[in-house]
Amino acid sequence: MKVYGDSNSGNCLKVKWVCDRLELPYRWIEIDTRKGETRTPEFLKMNGAGQVPTVAFDDDRTLAQSNAIIRYLARDSELISREAFAAAKMDEWLFWEQYSHEPYIAVCRFQLVYLGKSASELDPEKVKRGYAALDRMESHLSASRFFVDDTISLADISLLAYTRVAHEGGFDLARHAALRRWIGAVETSLGLPPAR
Repeated sequence: MKVYGDSNSGNCLKVKWVCDRLELPYRWIEIDTRKGETRTPEFLKMNGAGQVPTVAFDDDRTLAQSNAIIRYLARDSELISREAFAAAKMDEWLFWEQYSHEPYIAVCRFQLVYLGKSASELDPEKVKRGYAALDRMESHLSASRFFVDDTISLADISLLAYTRVAHEGGFDLARHAALRRWIGAVETSLGLPPAR
């Protein structure tokens, strides 16, 4: 399969990390979204929304949306609990990540790193909601090693993508000891070097 992605995107890296963890054969095709490479007629045939990540399978089917992709790729693997309620709790975190975490942590990072804004130019409401997401994660991880059960799941991989680089969006994790511990544990589990 071919994975079309931007290596700077946490959403795209989730797919890469799942492929690598499960030793799935794939070819990574780097896409520069800022050069409009997702807006070409060829790309829009694969994904009408013009977004990465997008996966093209050998049978010409395509799949988009990072959490849908990783959910499909990891089916029948140890990254998804076989127990129905635990799997549903994992999905709960996957939905929460896209709705209550990524729009704040990732957007602030994008504005600072890619648009060159200063921290003082960030929308205070986005910063506030980003810290609320980090605080919720800290609270959960204070009583649990990972997000579901006592082992890494797709919830951890999904949430790691932008949390490990939250500092690039101006978020200070100094008071989030459980979160920092979890970041290190998931990075180690995935064989990733620590985020800089």
